[in-house]
Amino acid sequence: MESRSPRTKKQRSLSGVFITFEGTEGSGKTTQCRRLARSLRAQGYQVIETREPGGTPLAETIRKLLLASSKPQGHAESITPCCESMLIFAARSQHVAHVIQPALAKGMIVLCDRFFDSTLAYQGYARSLDKTFLITAQQFVTNGLQPHLTFFLDLPIQDGLARRQRAKKQNRLDHESLSFHRRVRRGFLALTKQYPERIQQIDARQSPHALADQIASMTSHIIHNNTSLGLVHSSPKK
Repeated sequence: MESRSPRTKKQRSLSGVFITFEGTEGSGKTTQCRRLARSLRAQGYQVIETREPGGTPLAETIRKLLLASSKPQGHAESITPCCESMLIFAARSQHVAHVIQPALAKGMIVLCDRFFDSTLAYQGYARSLDKTFLITAQQFVTNGLQPHLTFFLDLPIQDGLARRQRAKKQNRLDHESLSFHRRVRRGFLALTKQYPERIQQIDARQSPHALADQIASMTSHIIHNNTSLGLVHSSPKK
């Protein structure tokens, strides 16, 4: 049975839809997030695309610190797992307060490239930080905010890393060990089993078009079967 955290009164008052995209490196989640945004806007929905870490000017500055592929000149120190997690939560606090919650309160659809499932997979499962602490910190910085729906794009680790190696820009996580990335995937798989009603596992080996169709169908189901939502529409694109 799926374990659930109690939602706060503030979260229950939000009228928008919060959808997150998760996956290992190179899974294609960023591309699918953009495709879904275009599809929903064409239907007349007001959509915000955002990402983590990042989403606000301050959070994007933290992102640069977290993902820098090389050490700053003149500094030999590396980012510790605890420092990494605290920086992620600091960025998330800004992101939720200044972007996500205001958009949901206005009845918008928020599509986010990574959220707390990534924190549990990367910092909890792969870096072996205490998961109970991570969950407590998440509750503190987000006031209990949870996605309505999460897409986990699953791809064999070697396939995803091969895609990333072809990318023009590499980040710090691209250079982690193969065993690290395997632990990340195992973390996502464990979370999918723990939260089967929220997290939808999708085979990312499909073509981008097939993936987009599957994601659009699942999203439509969530939107049209939640009668409590007061989504904001604009004129559909023709």
